[in-house]
Amino acid sequence: MKTELLKILRESDGYVSGQQLCERFHVSRTAVWKVIQQLKEEGYEVEAVKNRGYRIMTTPDVITAEEISSRLHTNWMAENCIYLESVDSTNNYAKRIAEDGTPSGTLVVADEQTGGKGRRGRSWSTPKGSNIAMTLLLRPRFRPEHASRMTLLAAMAVTCGIRRVTGLDAGIKWPNDVVVNGHKVCGILTEMNTEVDYINYVVIGIGINVNQKEFPEEIREIAGSLCLEAGKQIGRAALIAAIMEELERIYEIFQKTEDLSELYEEYNQICVNCGRKIRVLEPGHEYTGVAEGINQDGELMVVRDDTGEKVSVYAGEVSVRGFYGYV
Repeated sequence: MKTELLKILRESDGYVSGQQLCERFHVSRTAVWKVIQQLKEEGYEVEAVKNRGYRIMTTPDVITAEEISSRLHTNWMAENCIYLESVDSTNNYAKRIAEDGTPSGTLVVADEQTGGKGRRGRSWSTPKGSNIAMTLLLRPRFRPEHASRMTLLAAMAVTCGIRRVTGLDAGIKWPNDVVVNGHKVCGILTEMNTEVDYINYVVIGIGINVNQKEFPEEIREIAGSLCLEAGKQIGRAALIAAIMEELERIYEIFQKTEDLSELYEEYNQICVNCGRKIRVLEPGHEYTGVAEGINQDGELMVVRDDTGEKVSVYAGEVSVRGFYGYV
């Protein structure tokens, strides 16, 4: 009831009468009043005017399941949302509940993450009340060798969601970072549990620096946040909802072909590596070249400076850096 009541109040142009809410939910005025009081205790400013009803004046920057769900317009993705005040890792939590049969499309969101990990085991910090740490649990029907492309889909969804909500010119640094003005604002870590020819589940961990204003000295030049880039606070719940809506759209396109044949052009339009000189760092070897964008398998196509040959770079093997810096 709280989620639906929030949605009704938020989407209304004016006041919503208590009688309307009673009829909508088949409850008493006292029951409606109790939910309104709960919202006030959680930080919502709700105006109540006699003979007119209720309306929301301001919304706190909370990422509770009710707040996210009240903003969500998806058919199935994130319809089941789990909110945690604090957790070691949303990916670890999602893997635990996946083993218990939790349905595909479940979203795990935490206000604080104490032991988050990025690609290659690097740590990822999520201070309380400022950033987004979330993991989406999926149970795809395609073959395991196609699952690695889920990271690229998530990067597309995050980039499109950030652009929608903030207006910032976000872009993808292949394969799994999202950047704004050359600063990394998001990292993505995809993990899966598979059999030989079957995927039990995939968890897609997404960490976004939203309203964080200070960073450790060792990452200060690379890291950024949406708040710092936009010059204002960004609502986290609205951003989460937008990303889930974009990811549902992109994922359903991908499921039809199990490759990026219908998505790689859209990906390349928002990939910051395209047309730029880059360094490709392989184990024990590196070379420079110009990135042309990804192919339908999600590999980065690079024209090498030393040989002039066009090669495909697979995300699991190498790191890519801008020739003059991180991007």
